[in-house]
Amino acid sequence: MEVVQRGVHIMVATPGRLMDMLDKKMVRLNVCRYLCMDEADRMIDMGFEEDVRTIFSYFAGQRQTLLFSATMPRKIQNFARSALVKPVTVNVGRAGAASLNVRQELEPVKAEARTVHLLQCLQKTPPPVLVFAERKQDVDAIHEYLLLKGVEAVAIHGGKDQEERSRAVEAFRRGEKDVLVATDVASKGLDFANIQHVINYDMPEDIENYVHRIGRTGRAGGEGVATTLLGRAADDSVLRDLAHLLREAGQKVPSFLLDMIGEPDVPVPDGQGCSYCGGLGHRITECPKLEAVQNKQASNIGRRDYLANTAADY
Repeated sequence: MEVVQRGVHIMVATPGRLMDMLDKKMVRLNVCRYLCMDEADRMIDMGFEEDVRTIFSYFAGQRQTLLFSATMPRKIQNFARSALVKPVTVNVGRAGAASLNVRQELEPVKAEARTVHLLQCLQKTPPPVLVFAERKQDVDAIHEYLLLKGVEAVAIHGGKDQEERSRAVEAFRRGEKDVLVATDVASKGLDFANIQHVINYDMPEDIENYVHRIGRTGRAGGEGVATTLLGRAADDSVLRDLAHLLREAGQKVPSFLLDMIGEPDVPVPDGQGCSYCGGLGHRITECPKLEAVQNKQASNIGRRDYLANTAADY
C-alpha cells in the first residue's frame, strides 16, 4: 500500500480484491485512463460481470478498455456492446480457433485404461508436460499414479488452497517437476515456457476449454503436441466441434472420430456454427453450454420461488 500511495504506473489485480480496495478508498482510479481485462470471456462466464461493471463506475474520466480473450462467445459480445462505447472487435485469426502451431492427436482409449495409457503418452516428448482432467478426483488419482511410477509430478485444482497451488506452479515453472496435472483452472491465464506437450485425460465439456487447454503449448512461435484421450462418454456436439476444429487447422480427422459422430469428412460452410459459443460442429439449438446456462437459471428461479413461498407461509 505504501507503493500504491506513492503512485504507480500499472496495477495488476483480481476483480474482488480491487473492488475491496476501491470500496475502502485505498485505491482511486481518478487518473486511470487505461483498463485491460485478460481472459475476459472466463471472467464474465464465472459471474464477475457485476463486479466488473462496479469497477467501471469508479473511473472518473474517459478510458480506453481492452478485453482480451482466446474465444469470443455470445455472452462476452453482449457484455462489450452494453458496457463499452462503440466497441471494435480485432480478430487475430478466427476467435475460438485452435493454434496452427499445435499438432492435435486423438487416441481412442477406454475409461479404465486411460491412466495406464497416460504413461505411454508422456514418452512422446521431453518434459515439461501438462496433463488436464475435468474432475478434481481424476487429477488427484493421476497425480498419485504418476508419483508411484517415479514421475516427478505436481497437481493443482480448485480444492487445494492457494499456498499449495502456488508451490506446485513454481516448482513446475522452475523445472523441478516434469509434469503438472490440473483441472481447467490451469488452462487460462498461466503461461509456462517451453511446454512441448499437453495431454487431455478426457475431453472437456465445451470446445472453448479444449482450445484454451491446447493453447498452453505452441506459444510465442514455438510448436507443440496436444494428445486427447477420447472415450464414448464425450458429448456428441463437442466431438463434432472437435472434428471441425481439426479440419479448420488443416489436420486429418481420424476415422474413429467420424464413426463416433456418425458423419462424413466434409468441411463446415463458413458462418454455420453455433452463434452462442462459436462451436463449428453444432447449431445453437443443441448447444450444451447454452443448455447448461438455461438449466442453471431455471434452477435459480425455482429456488427463489421456493424461498418466497416459504416466507409467505410464515
